[in-house]
Amino acid sequence: MGEPKIVVVDYHKGNLSSVVRGLARAGAVACTSDDPEQIRNADGLVIPGVGAFYDAIAFMRQSGEADAVLDAVAAGTPLLGICLGLQLFFERGNEGVPADEGAVADGNTPEQAGGPWVDGLGIMRGSCTRLKSSRLKVPHVGWDQVHMTPAGAADPLLTGFAEGANMYFTHSYAVADDADAADVLARTHYTRSFPCIVRHGNVWGCQFHPEKSSALGQRILKNFVSIVEGAGR
Repeated sequence: MGEPKIVVVDYHKGNLSSVVRGLARAGAVACTSDDPEQIRNADGLVIPGVGAFYDAIAFMRQSGEADAVLDAVAAGTPLLGICLGLQLFFERGNEGVPADEGAVADGNTPEQAGGPWVDGLGIMRGSCTRLKSSRLKVPHVGWDQVHMTPAGAADPLLTGFAEGANMYFTHSYAVADDADAADVLARTHYTRSFPCIVRHGNVWGCQFHPEKSSALGQRILKNFVSIVEGAGR
């Protein structure tokens, strides 16, 4: 198929050039786009990690990007989420949700429900919530260890990845413990144990930033490009 075309989904929240450069170094033709048709027709997709859950999903829904991403996933297109991009895969999040706009589950007050909540893309089961600690600093910023599950050790995204390797994180929210264990490829321990690499079918996500994680992060991007190449054959 030649070099695969990978579209980095642009939801107008920041500079995405480091992700594009990393994918290009990994052998892909990479570009950013906010055009739903370009998103639907890409060989592979990346949702990057910029901004807050509510703002990102609101823009993706209003612009048609959310439907385009879900259509592409249903058609078998490989998708990689980075940081916030991973969080958007889940059923709901409570980052940046205006009190008068979010939904509250089970008739509880927002405080009781941990909300208000906004729906994510719903590709994976679970919630995304704030990291909390009286001892450790939040946001979680810097290099931290990634501990693979047995499924992670066998996954093509993590070919050549070392157990316990340090990757670069910068986030205040993470997937909660209501995620489906079958979707978790790796965990990191900071304020709590949270999924830091996930997979559901043709959808993968990394809570850390591979494009900022030196040679091993570049390896993950290269592995993703290989997955896209394989899907196009």
